[in-house]
Amino acid sequence: MALKDIQKTFGAVVALRGVTIDVMPGETFALLGDNAAGKSTLMKVLTGVYQPDAGTIELDGVTTEFPTPSASRDRGIEMVYQDFALADNLDVRSNIFLGREPQKNFLGPLVKIVDRKRMETETERVLARLDIPIPPRLKVKRLSGGQRQAVAIGRALAFDARLVIMDEPTANLSVAKVDKLIEVTQRLKDLGIAVIIITHRLDEAFAVADRFAVMRQGEVVGRYRTNEITETQVAHLISHGTLDDYVESAGTESGQKRKIGSTSSIPVVAEAAAANEKKKDRS
Repeated sequence: MALKDIQKTFGAVVALRGVTIDVMPGETFALLGDNAAGKSTLMKVLTGVYQPDAGTIELDGVTTEFPTPSASRDRGIEMVYQDFALADNLDVRSNIFLGREPQKNFLGPLVKIVDRKRMETETERVLARLDIPIPPRLKVKRLSGGQRQAVAIGRALAFDARLVIMDEPTANLSVAKVDKLIEVTQRLKDLGIAVIIITHRLDEAFAVADRFAVMRQGEVVGRYRTNEITETQVAHLISHGTLDDYVESAGTESGQKRKIGSTSSIPVVAEAAAANEKKKDRS
């Protein structure tokens, strides 16, 4: 899948300025950037929520269009939203098939009813692929944050997703649960499913992604593999848009990583930017 030279404006506001990214099957790709960098807008173009003003979307090397979100889903592109978009009053199987319930004949072909048995069987199958056993008849309101996320991802797998987009996937998870994200994304990779993670958390991106793109003010200002750059360099890139004026902080080693949720090693974006500004002032 590739997005090429995507442009999008809202009145006088330029949200995307010729953005190009690509993701391969079985790859985890992270979109990094601060708020209003254009990450979510770009993914809304990919999922058919917005139509680009210019640029193209390619799937399997063929230019295509997604005029509606359903057209995007029909081609195997699924979005897992930050709030998971689940109905608390319904059970797990109903959430996985919400709006796309299978039906079967009842008293002849003219009368159809929801095939709940099939829903239950398919729910067990897709959750088993994620190695997260959850009773299909359990109400979603009784699930933990990690289990809710698994249901949301399972909903994508139930309809043969080729690409799963996760919007801030650890935002609603406790620190004790966020490492599960690594396992889930690895399982998706093993199934040959591409994953795009939208995040502003560098620890999250470095822990799960193979490659990433850094966005700033509607543009891509850098593309890297995770072993080619440090978190502090990415933080500087997010805040400045370039590495030309980057000064290495004392005690920062190339390739240094943290576990997701850890704050013990690498400074956050704002701290890294402030440290580099002070070094420039002293020099």
